[in-house]
Amino acid sequence: MSERVFNVLFLCTHNSARSVMAECILNKEGKGRFQAFSAGSQPSGRINPFVKELLEHLGHDTAGLRSKTWDEFATPDAPQMDFIFTVCDSAAGEVCPVWPGHPMTAHWGFPDPSSATGTDAEKAAFTADVFAQIQRRLQLFMSLPLASLDKLALKRKLAEMAQQGVMA
Repeated sequence: MSERVFNVLFLCTHNSARSVMAECILNKEGKGRFQAFSAGSQPSGRINPFVKELLEHLGHDTAGLRSKTWDEFATPDAPQMDFIFTVCDSAAGEVCPVWPGHPMTAHWGFPDPSSATGTDAEKAAFTADVFAQIQRRLQLFMSLPLASLDKLALKRKLAEMAQQGVMA
C-alpha cells in the first residue's frame, strides 16, 4: 500500500519569491509524500529573477512556475489541500478564501527577497539566505510523523515551529 500524498499550499501576497521557493523545495525534497503549490492574494505576474536564478542553479524545475492567484485553489475542482502556510506577514493578515476540506493552517513568516537592497550579488545572497531558512523549516515539517499525529498535536507542532524559527 502506498503512503498518502499530502497537498500543501504556500501563500504570499505576490507569489513571486517565498511561496515559490517553498513550493519548489517541498516538491523536490518531499517528492512522493507531498505535492506543493503556491499562490498569492495579489500575484505580481512574474517570478522574482533572483529566485528563479537560484532555483535553477540548485537544480529545481522552474518550467511550470508562474505567479498565480489563490482563487485558483478555492474552486471545487482544485486539489484539496491538507496544509496551507502563509509565508509573508501581509498575506497572513488578509481575509483568505474558504478552503475546501478545511485544511490545517499556520503562518511561517520569512524575510522578503524582493525587499533586498544593494548590489545584485547582495540581493542574490539575501535570496539564498531566505531559501535556506525556508528549506530548514520544511525539513522539520517533512520529519514530522504526520500520519500518527492527531490534528491538535500537529497544529501545536506547526505553531511551535513558527514561534521558534529555525536558527542557522
